[in-house]
Amino acid sequence: MLSSARRAFGLLATLLMLGAAVFAGVLIWQHYLIAPWTRDGTVEAYVVNLAPEVSGRVTKLQVVDNSVVKVGDVLYEIDPVDFQIAVANAESTVASRQSDMESKARQSARRAQLTTLSTSAEEQQTYQASADMARAAYAGAIAQLNQARIDLQRTRVTSPVNGYVTNLQLRVGDYASKGTRNVSIVDTDSFWISGNFEETKLGRIRVGDPAVAELLGYAEPVVGHVDSIARGINTPNSAPGSLGLASVNPVFTWVRLAQRIPVRIHIDRVPASVHLAVGLTATVSVGPDARPGAWHGVISRIFTQGGS
Repeated sequence: MLSSARRAFGLLATLLMLGAAVFAGVLIWQHYLIAPWTRDGTVEAYVVNLAPEVSGRVTKLQVVDNSVVKVGDVLYEIDPVDFQIAVANAESTVASRQSDMESKARQSARRAQLTTLSTSAEEQQTYQASADMARAAYAGAIAQLNQARIDLQRTRVTSPVNGYVTNLQLRVGDYASKGTRNVSIVDTDSFWISGNFEETKLGRIRVGDPAVAELLGYAEPVVGHVDSIARGINTPNSAPGSLGLASVNPVFTWVRLAQRIPVRIHIDRVPASVHLAVGLTATVSVGPDARPGAWHGVISRIFTQGGS
């Protein structure tokens, strides 16, 4: 009797273990071959590369590497002396042109009031043309003054975005050349996650689907949703060969590797403990089950050395 009970218990235990193994196998199969997920994810953001619009020596540097900046914050200043002098010269030119314009306008007005007994029509036209040229010269001087004032304002280089100064190499005393990049800012309002999904899993991904990104090194995931799906990738057979013919590489017909298509994930929530940085590695899961603590997220942490 006791022996029969032991055999029944052993059989039951074996069946339970077999059932658990089958269940785990189904979950793993579902996760690896069907569920839309990938370990090939990366945190990305736009990086604004700033270059001065005027040239000159850097006299003040208001930021350091990795410092936080807001829109309109001054990053550095260029020596303004030459530009202040340019403004003063332009103001002097404007005053001179204005005086000349007013004088010639009065002369032209007096000639226009005279009869043909005192002046000729040709002389009137000459004075009118001279007044018009003086008016045009005054307008040109005003434009130069405005440009000089704008250039003076541009000696203070400001941030166009909210973000972090990154890889700062600029120092006080450096010469800033017009149009040459010298400050880079990571735009913190532009962070997104790019996940490269196998083409076999794209059929289960829709724009707007919830998404979870588990960053390597952080326990709490980043939550978001699918923003867009890329419409193309580079293919090795697209470029023509030296003869202008299609370049088709020989492949093993019995081995077909799935292409990976980038899927852009819009970030909705970032845990306070997560330090977002461009280039971080992420495991991305998409779909109704893509939520913190979902079973496929647990499995992906267990099998960290293989799979998709």
